[in-house]
Amino acid sequence: MEILQMSARELSKQIREGKISVRAVVEKYIEQIESKEPLLNAFISVGGKRLEERIRKVEEGIKSGQYKGALAGIPIAVKDNICTSGQETTCASKMLENFVPMYDAEAIKCLEEAGMIVIGKTNMDEFAMGSTTETSAFKVTKNPWNQAYVPGGSSGGSCVAVAAGEVPLAIGSDTGGSIRQPAAFCGVVGLKPTYGRVSRYGLIAYASSLDQIGPIGKNVGDCAALYEVLAGHDEKDSSSSHSSVDSLPSENNYYEDIKPQDVGGMKIGIPKEYLSEGTDENVKQAVSKVADLLAKNGAKVELFSLGMVDYVVPAYYIIACAEASANLERFDGIKYGYRCSEDKELHDMYKRSRTEGFGAEVRKRILLGSFVLSTGYYDAYYLKALKAKALIKQSFDEAFSKYDCILAPTYPGEPPRLGESLKDPLQMYLSDIYTVAANLAGLPAMSVPSEMNEQGIPVGIQLIGDCFMEEKIFKVAAAYEKMRGPFPTAWEKEEM
Repeated sequence: MEILQMSARELSKQIREGKISVRAVVEKYIEQIESKEPLLNAFISVGGKRLEERIRKVEEGIKSGQYKGALAGIPIAVKDNICTSGQETTCASKMLENFVPMYDAEAIKCLEEAGMIVIGKTNMDEFAMGSTTETSAFKVTKNPWNQAYVPGGSSGGSCVAVAAGEVPLAIGSDTGGSIRQPAAFCGVVGLKPTYGRVSRYGLIAYASSLDQIGPIGKNVGDCAALYEVLAGHDEKDSSSSHSSVDSLPSENNYYEDIKPQDVGGMKIGIPKEYLSEGTDENVKQAVSKVADLLAKNGAKVELFSLGMVDYVVPAYYIIACAEASANLERFDGIKYGYRCSEDKELHDMYKRSRTEGFGAEVRKRILLGSFVLSTGYYDAYYLKALKAKALIKQSFDEAFSKYDCILAPTYPGEPPRLGESLKDPLQMYLSDIYTVAANLAGLPAMSVPSEMNEQGIPVGIQLIGDCFMEEKIFKVAAAYEKMRGPFPTAWEKEEM
């Protein structure tokens, strides 16, 4: 089996057994990146000063036994809003075009302690604000299955990189579906962990109470192995959970050995509201097929009313924009970041630097956030959104008192064509209806490829679990992978 065809765990095993060198693996993936990038634009930067040194250190560490985990020696792509010391971290914005952090995010430290190699930084919607990876200041990323369509966002670059075989694994950030939605469009597996499960230290914040770093992989087993590397308490992050992390047996054949019948006895609920008018019939059929497969293998699957669904999108955008307004206040052209030229006085410099440095979508969300936090509107909008958030969490708590897992669509229809969603931003915001609830409630949620639509683009289904119950999601998802059978890969298409 060739390097690009192996799972990340299979590849790491070959490296640790000395059958393949780390350098050969990295060079093969860089060759693939060079081949695909002119068409897809998944990366903002590749390589960097630290790459050569990391290859040498990882090779030595594997020989000495320092690195012996399930992903040792594996190259990985990182979304460009996660800080990497000595390497530009731009958030796909003109505001941070030349910003080089002096420290690594905790997630990067976890990757390097596991013997992994950051091969490049991926494109994204500017400051993670968008659902298509079209608001980047530098380039537009395209769907690897059909380049006329968007790959989803804001972690579109990371998902495209995995789907196109440019890397075996990637990490992104998920504020309202930014890992799961592009994972669905690109036919890969993406997980948003429980809020607080993975450190946010070094993640450049969009909405601090909603953001979460998560893994993206070719399959459930790879995704689980990367989750294991990332998860854990970090004293540098005040929102980091002290809850212990269940040891997932990713190093052995646990995920390969899971059988479809292992879901027997599990109770899985499907919210009626997620299959209502407005959801594409093909998406409904995909969810129905998954439900039938689970039921045939012993799971009890039933419809139920979740409630509060009409409030999730407005509550999300009020809270997210309010927090974005506060978080992005620091980018003023003084301390770091873009600064306009020929400013006449201080306030003019602030105004021009932010107007020129931020793109249209970011400016729009800052203005909305400033409005809902302003005197006279704080109680009317922001406080009500926080109350709605609490009620949404309560609705999920009631659901998980009855069900082990919730099955839902990841996205209500087919991906938009390039340029379409930017013409109708309201429609783009409403399309987040099935993903934002997990962020508001702090729940783990995963998108898994289900089938291909008529346009030849993957359709993803979503599995949502109770807080810190990632292991249940992985179990159901791995069993479903066996029921579904092998899923095609975008990079092997002849037209690519």
